Amino acid sequence: MASSSSSSSSGSGYSNSPCAACKFLRRKCMAGCIFAPYFPPEEPQKFANVHRIFGASNVAKLLNELLPHQREDAVSSLAYEAEARVKDPVYGCVAVISLLQRQLDALHSELDATNADLLRYATAAGAAAAANVPIPISSSFDPIAGGQTGGAGGSYTDDDLFHDPDQVNAVAEVEALLTTPPSPWPTTKINSPVFDRATRNCGDGDDH
Repeated sequence: MASSSSSSSSGSGYSNSPCAACKFLRRKCMAGCIFAPYFPPEEPQKFANVHRIFGASNVAKLLNELLPHQREDAVSSLAYEAEARVKDPVYGCVAVISLLQRQLDALHSELDATNADLLRYATAAGAAAAANVPIPISSSFDPIAGGQTGGAGGSYTDDDLFHDPDQVNAVAEVEALLTTPPSPWPTTKINSPVFDRATRNCGDGDDH
């Protein structure tokens, strides 16, 4: 049963069509080739990069030391690092990691700034909502004493003044006096004989 399965697997792809590694190395691809499951013939550049950076013997040794379920991830990592090193011989994949790290830091900074704006707007909205809350008015207060008479520890506020009918009328009268400037001359004509004689005498040019 084992021999039949191995023969079917070899006939399915490895012996008839050599893998990219064996084709690159110009050797016959055997049934138990360690490279065949991870370097298919349609991806020749993948093995070429890995061989150029790490070497075929080192890659084969690494794959033999790993468990079968770990080999695919290892080959993917080697292929990525090899391709990055071919593109950037100095930094390799470190350049990509650094670029991604800077982008991540920029996104974190933008997220922090957005959260700060949301907190500031929420605080302002809360303050505005608190400012529109009606203040309870006491039924009786003493403006002279500077506090409410309904209970101990009360405080007198401007809102109490402008909600009391008597105080509203008093304030209106005071505002009328303050906003109407006094006239330096009388606005009504004085009708008296003395005033008329005085004005006629002044009009005659006499100096009194």
